[in-house]
Amino acid sequence: MTTENKRHVPVLLTEAMQYLAVQPGSTVVDCTLGFAGHSSEIARRLGPKGKLIGFDRDLQALELAAEKLDRVCEELGAEAPEVQLIGEPFSSAPIHLEAGSVDALLADFGVSSMQLDEPSRGFSFMADGPLDMRMDTRRGETAAQVVNEANERELADLIYEYGEERRSRRIARAIVRGRPVTTTGQLARIVASAAPAMKQDRNRIHPATRTFQGIRIFVNRELDEIRALMEAAPKLLKPSGRLAVISFHSLEDRIVKDSLREGAQKGIWTILTKKPVVAEEEEIDRNPRSRSAKLRAAEKPEIEKLGTKERAAGNRR
Repeated sequence: MTTENKRHVPVLLTEAMQYLAVQPGSTVVDCTLGFAGHSSEIARRLGPKGKLIGFDRDLQALELAAEKLDRVCEELGAEAPEVQLIGEPFSSAPIHLEAGSVDALLADFGVSSMQLDEPSRGFSFMADGPLDMRMDTRRGETAAQVVNEANERELADLIYEYGEERRSRRIARAIVRGRPVTTTGQLARIVASAAPAMKQDRNRIHPATRTFQGIRIFVNRELDEIRALMEAAPKLLKPSGRLAVISFHSLEDRIVKDSLREGAQKGIWTILTKKPVVAEEEEIDRNPRSRSAKLRAAEKPEIEKLGTKERAAGNRR
């Protein structure tokens, strides 16, 4: 499998580069390497004294990204930066990186187009495939194990919490009755039969979309990964270092928004985006996936200041 036969369009590329403000000679971390769409552009801006560090727990994606970045560096020749790729989840960044060593950090959350387009990975119901959904196929429960081994209440709770599906109890009941469930197509049919598209959803999303989202997020512990990254980011960045985060649904965006707001109150962050940055119509036409993307950015202050909560506590003393 080569990079040429893989389609991938980096979302909010121009906006991400603007907020990351990559400078020659800096160290930049791409926490969600994917097909290296963002990283390829970052590499072009770093120069020979710069360093690009990429994380991805999906080893298939890492291999493809390495091929693409090799070509970019070959094209850049003597102007190519140092590139280091790490096949681990981005929550492991504090293990691999020194505190205060990073100038800019990017994260593009969610499932990639590569994963969705490959039936054997089991992320999508658009083509029938094994019910896997693991981003890291080396470890963890598969979606099939979760669907077939969790009890009805556990299934309903995770579909409701992570999929934001209001009809989760009805869907969980149908799944339990339909066991064993082994393929994406089978699961999609069970969900669609139990909870057919509502009027307001008929022209928007497949009735199984939220259920698949909930199971995928649970299988990959995606929200825990995001919380870990948001906690680690200010410690990894240098003073004046930049953070840019792209999310694709409300659960991801809420974690980022709340973390940045709390950090700003404590003087840990200066928020650069008062409102999330969204794609222009032209980008949405080219890449429909960008429609739901939201970018938030922040900068670590040159000198960490006491936030409002800390000042209030000091005043009380």
